[in-house]
Amino acid sequence: MSVLAMACKTDMIERIKESEMDNGGFVRTVSPYPVGNTTFSVSKANMSGTKMEFVAEAVTTNYGALLASYDLTIKFVDATPANGTTPSTVVTLKSIPASSFAKDATTGYPRATISVTGAEALTATKLTAADIASGDRFEINGTMKLTNGKSFSAANTGANITGGAYYSSPFFYRLNVVN
Repeated sequence: MSVLAMACKTDMIERIKESEMDNGGFVRTVSPYPVGNTTFSVSKANMSGTKMEFVAEAVTTNYGALLASYDLTIKFVDATPANGTTPSTVVTLKSIPASSFAKDATTGYPRATISVTGAEALTATKLTAADIASGDRFEINGTMKLTNGKSFSAANTGANITGGAYYSSPFFYRLNVVN
């Protein structure tokens, strides 16, 4: 009769700490909520006095500590051919540095009020008031840049982040031209 004795050794593996995992981030639109295609508009008659404005919250690990900037680009969409067709390309609008965000007392994440006037939209796209009409729009895209070199936008983010009720981070804002 043979006796076979075996021993088994188990290495204790430490639990993965979420704070040490490779993470991304998103910019939550706190107010107004929700953001849709008709949320923001500017008046053709008062481009310098009308604007889109929203409260943004930068969410990353360590309560927004990875935020470097929130960069905005803009493109004009000519939806009214009656006044001519004005082509447009995507151009830089502005960059909001992390230093413009301040810690919110309730959530602990940094927040900033971001605004874009109609005049800023015209200047960035090199258009005049004569080039636009009620029914046209400006499309603004946001890109969250992190201190670790990563960036997040609508192009590399899923529907749960861009359209989800909790995340509310569209990275896209439509600025409609009205009379």
